[in-house]
Amino acid sequence: MSLTDRLLGPILRADAAAPLITYYDDADGTRVELSAATIANWAAKTANWLRDECDVEPGTRVHVDLPAHWQTAGALLGAWWAGAHVIDEPDGAPVSLVAPDRAGSAPAVVNAVLGLDPLGRGIPDPPPGHVDFASEVRVHGDFFTPYEPVPGNTPALLGATVDELAERAAGCARAHGWAAGIRVLSTAPWTLPDGITDTFLAVLAAPGSLVHVANPDPAKLESRAIAERTSAVLMQ
Repeated sequence: MSLTDRLLGPILRADAAAPLITYYDDADGTRVELSAATIANWAAKTANWLRDECDVEPGTRVHVDLPAHWQTAGALLGAWWAGAHVIDEPDGAPVSLVAPDRAGSAPAVVNAVLGLDPLGRGIPDPPPGHVDFASEVRVHGDFFTPYEPVPGNTPALLGATVDELAERAAGCARAHGWAAGIRVLSTAPWTLPDGITDTFLAVLAAPGSLVHVANPDPAKLESRAIAERTSAVLMQ
């Protein structure tokens, strides 16, 4: 069973319509809230694209260089759904997923750039040698059915297997004292591997929901925590 099935599956079965990620960017004043079902749709589109267009199968390396963002969540969950081994260096990866300001260095066969638009809009003119991620995945299905199960010993993140990463995420949730229904306000970065495991994956493992604030304005955090009814805080 893939990491996505293990961590996102129980949330979808419990309440797919409930908010999973609420994303703020204090630099431009945007806020977007996405349900578990919406994140799952993005993940499914990503997994279908990676498998059908990029020949990704369990164990295939996929380079990811992305900041904390709801689109990053969809891309990572999609990669893991397809059984990909997510790495943080481009060498040896046939597929690379990067932010616009990080494009240009990856020698992958498929280089995709994520626009990180609050509403998921693509980039009309991606950098040379890159495709627009949103345009590529949007035409693929909202549901993903793997051709074969992803074994638990499949590398998932920088050498850690699916089994190991799932246990690390659950361990982080326990260490934080998070239980089912936790709603976490976070400004912490999603560095690989520890940052993403200690934040987003731990929230999924709880299971709970995440309010992530990019470019945070410290003066707004307390009122935002109250407005979003968060019960835990992770600061950068």
